[in-house]
Amino acid sequence: MTSCHVFEDPIKKVAIFGGTHGNELTGIFLVKHWLENGAEIQRTGLEVKPFITNPRAVKKCTRYIDCDLNRVFDPENLSKKMSEDLPYEVRRAQEINHLFGPKDSEDSYDIIFDLHNTTSNMGCSLILEDSRNDFLIQMFHYIKTSLAPLPCYVYLIEHPFLKYATTRSIARYPVGIEVGPQPQGVLRADILDQMRKMIKHALDFIHNFNEGKEFPPCAIEVYKIMEKVDYPRNESGEIAAIIHPKLQDQDWKPLQPGDPVFLTLDGKTIPLGGDCTVYPVFVNEAAYYEKKEAFAKTTKLTINAKSIRSSLH
Repeated sequence: MTSCHVFEDPIKKVAIFGGTHGNELTGIFLVKHWLENGAEIQRTGLEVKPFITNPRAVKKCTRYIDCDLNRVFDPENLSKKMSEDLPYEVRRAQEINHLFGPKDSEDSYDIIFDLHNTTSNMGCSLILEDSRNDFLIQMFHYIKTSLAPLPCYVYLIEHPFLKYATTRSIARYPVGIEVGPQPQGVLRADILDQMRKMIKHALDFIHNFNEGKEFPPCAIEVYKIMEKVDYPRNESGEIAAIIHPKLQDQDWKPLQPGDPVFLTLDGKTIPLGGDCTVYPVFVNEAAYYEKKEAFAKTTKLTINAKSIRSSLH
């Protein structure tokens, strides 16, 4: 019986990060609101701390100042000697790690929700970093079920050599929340409502868990990253073709070999190669032009979680 049952420590400390990217406004707007009036995010016996992660980028309404804050939480950057010569986001990462970590220590926050927007048509998305994490799979299952019939997709970024070093990775349970489509520097009421509901359901799950509720075994569908695809480029490295209209806005939809992917200025279609169905995500994401990513290919699979309950009950 014990093999299918996991006892987890109760959750004590939760942080909600907004403004990791300073032009993704929904999380910033919500976190600023909760800093003024946090009643809706408080749960009995739980410390919930809303926090603006990149205030200088938020002030300028730009993704970052010197480098992407959401890619610098690796041991090398976190252990660099603090100095004014370091990029602003590396210094900020060390401050955040000090406040909410340290990463991989017993003192770190239990859960960090990191709120993001995408310009891609991804709807409500949860980002999972570990396919063996029973607690998060159970949480994501609860959020998905609570949001239904509104779809909520799970993007699994577990990969042998694509390492992210995300801002949220300093927590025991890191949760990426990604809602779109929304242009950079813009607030949409429908997107705001969806993100707010995702946080509400997540906090309700934690509260229920802490109160001793047992969550039976469950399974969720996830989209696991395979590889990132760059735009076709000319000899100078300039983009030579754009996302094909038939792929635009088709995040999470099956894409078959031979389906149109890119379109050149002279009307030539570039199809998907390979021999398997893939599911594209972050299609034509504005922030990923500089990263040379037109979209990411994923594969769809089902992952399972054992039954969980709090070890206090």
